[in-house]
Amino acid sequence: MNRPINRSDSSPGDQQGRSFIEQARRAQIVGCAIDTIAELGYGQASLARIAERAGISKGVIGYHFAGKDELIREIVREVLARATEYMQPRITAQSTGREMLRAYIESNLEFMGAYRNHVIAILEIARNTVRAEDDSSLDPALLEGAVATLAQLLAKFQATGEFRHDFDPIVMAMAIRAAIDAVPRRMSSDPGLDVARYGAELATLFDLAARSRASRSGASRSRAASRRASAS
Repeated sequence: MNRPINRSDSSPGDQQGRSFIEQARRAQIVGCAIDTIAELGYGQASLARIAERAGISKGVIGYHFAGKDELIREIVREVLARATEYMQPRITAQSTGREMLRAYIESNLEFMGAYRNHVIAILEIARNTVRAEDDSSLDPALLEGAVATLAQLLAKFQATGEFRHDFDPIVMAMAIRAAIDAVPRRMSSDPGLDVARYGAELATLFDLAARSRASRSGASRSRAASRRASAS
């Protein structure tokens, strides 16, 4: 028996031509799915429960998405897009390597604090799904790409002398990402976690680990000059 025509089966051109109402409905479904997964866990977040939260029938979800797998992929895309939109301007607004590194770490944590349900939902998805070869959600290449991009940033400022030259950018980038990516699990078990403070601590830790001796000496001289100015 032929499957009913579903809007999620449409071509890219058709998708671009979705009406405002269709786009708004899809966004509503994705938002309710994120909140349901964050609140109940992946296994309990059935399409029926997502529909109930959205105040629609399960059939409406089926009209816009081929099934839960496609909805999950859309959640992943939404969270990644929202994170990029939130963090990138904060990072690129900085002019030095140390400022960019701090902004990178702190904006990651700020995003987690501001979009807690998004982050918890992604954690639940990662815990409960196994990526198939033809499934673009939770692609391990996403993490690899994040590490590679950060490593390039570190290497760039090693070349300028702002960061010490004797660390491996890949190793440092992996350590930074591991420290950041450990936070969602902590958030899941500790709703009162002070994410902003956590981010500031991580930023200081990796700033000290990465900065060159010249940067440290300059910072020490600046602090000493400030103390002398205050005393006079």
